[in-house]
Amino acid sequence: MNTVYVQRTFRFLFVVIIVLTIIFSLYFLSSVTYPFIIAWIIAFFMNPLVNFLHKKVKLPRFLAVLVVLILIFGIIASLLTLLIGELISITEFLAKNVQKVFENSLSAIEYWINYTVEPIMQQLSNYFSHLNEDQQNTIITNLKEIGSNLATSIASILQSFLSKAPAFFSWFPNAATVLLFTILATFFISKDWYKLKKTAGTYVPIKVRNSSMKVYIELRKALFGFIRAQLTLIFITFLIVLIGLLILRVKYALAIAFIIGIVDLLPILGTGFVFVPWTIYQFIIQNYSLGIGLAVLYAVVIVQRQLMEPKIVASNIGLSPLATIISIFIGLKVIGVLGLIVGPIIAVFINTLHKSGVFHEVWNYIKG
Repeated sequence: MNTVYVQRTFRFLFVVIIVLTIIFSLYFLSSVTYPFIIAWIIAFFMNPLVNFLHKKVKLPRFLAVLVVLILIFGIIASLLTLLIGELISITEFLAKNVQKVFENSLSAIEYWINYTVEPIMQQLSNYFSHLNEDQQNTIITNLKEIGSNLATSIASILQSFLSKAPAFFSWFPNAATVLLFTILATFFISKDWYKLKKTAGTYVPIKVRNSSMKVYIELRKALFGFIRAQLTLIFITFLIVLIGLLILRVKYALAIAFIIGIVDLLPILGTGFVFVPWTIYQFIIQNYSLGIGLAVLYAVVIVQRQLMEPKIVASNIGLSPLATIISIFIGLKVIGVLGLIVGPIIAVFINTLHKSGVFHEVWNYIKG
């Protein structure tokens, strides 16, 4: 009995060591090979379309890959062109009306100061004048300390920003190099997809290969489902915002709705990154009707996102809505805002391992 227990403990520790070794190895390798990992992911999602062109349209494999790459970058370039064109139109509109907007903002701020801030300051002044000298000195000292701390904080923020600026600008040449290597690697990986797959299979035991294939098939379905879910949510947000802006008669509704749809992918911030400052500005310039309309539209977008995201994501990736919500919450607490995306992906991966029987095989190995 003791011998069996020792063997199971040894196998369990061996499995833990293997898993940790794989995780740390992947982490280290990803830091130096990330362009090729990105290329593999792109090739992975390209493969169905490349196979269609190669097998159904009878194009040579390299030409099918080239056509798909051109198609992908063509679509991206077209969307960017459309977006830049709309942004130029918005910029021209703002340039023509910036003086009016500035004057309206100053008038609104001046009105707020005269009728809100000044009465409060007058009341504080009256209250201050009735205090004794020690109390007045205490208040003055505290105000000076607050001002000093505020100035120190602002200086620290500016210094941090300026110190990171050179690194930010030096990122662009590196990004161009990474992009070039990623495109080239994507072409060669996709072109030789099945050759590379066959070669990799020769180095893997048959049992591991069979289990890996099950994981690969389940994970592919889940990942495609996750992307489909996100695109569906973005499209719904875009449609609601577009209809709302058209009802409110906002200019350049199509471009603004498209930008908000893309911004909707940002964790935590989401559509509020655009709606909140826009709504506040409308109230500052006393355009209350548009401000209220934007606030209502933002509320509708938030509610539909919260109600539909768990259901749509769950139905597309094979997780229950409860499991999806739990994975999002745990990801947020452990990793931060990035966990809102990483959490469901990890949950999908764990669910895939369970469906493919990997956990069952590992447990059988530990039991002996």
